[in-house]
Amino acid sequence: MTGDVIDDRALVARAAGGSEDAFRSLYRAYVRPVYWIAFGLVHDESDAEDVVQETFVVAWRKIPKLRLEGASLLPWLATVCRLQAQNRLRSRRRHGETAELDERIPALVDVENQVVEAETVGAILAAVDGLGDLDREIFRLCAAEGYGYQAAAETLGVSHGTVRNRLSRIRSRVRATAMETETS
Repeated sequence: MTGDVIDDRALVARAAGGSEDAFRSLYRAYVRPVYWIAFGLVHDESDAEDVVQETFVVAWRKIPKLRLEGASLLPWLATVCRLQAQNRLRSRRRHGETAELDERIPALVDVENQVVEAETVGAILAAVDGLGDLDREIFRLCAAEGYGYQAAAETLGVSHGTVRNRLSRIRSRVRATAMETETS
C-alpha cells in the first residue's frame, strides 16, 4: 500500500487466496474507520466493537468471492458494517433492550464520503511512508497501535522525549497532508 493512492486490489486478491498476512494488512488499514462507522450507527462502544468483529468475520468468509470494483476495500466494508449494525440493533430490540431499530441506517453511511476519506487515508499513508524508519515505527506504535510514549520508547530503545517530540512533528505533518487532501 505504498504510493499516492491506496490500492487494495492486490491485498484482496492475496487474501482471497487464503493469505492471512494480506487480510491482516487490510484489517489494520480499516479497523479504525470501520469502528467509527459502527459506533455512529449503534451508539455504543461495546456493540460497535462487536459489529467490527462481525464485519471482519464476514469479510474473511466472503473475500474469496469478492470482486473489488474500485481501488479501496472501504466502501464494501462500510456496507458490510451497516448490515451488521442493523443485525445488532434488531437483536437489541428482540431481547427487550430499549434501543430502537434505526430505519435511517442506510442513509447514515455515505459511501462517497467513505471513498473521499479513503483517499485522505491514502495520502496520510503515503506521507507516513516517506518518513524515516524510526519515525515510521513511532507512528505505527503510537498512532496505529495505541502505545504510550514510554512503552514505544522502551520498544524502540530510545528516550521518552524522543518519542514525544518526533510524534508531535509526525502528527503535524500528517495533519497538514490530511488538510491538503480534504481541500483539494
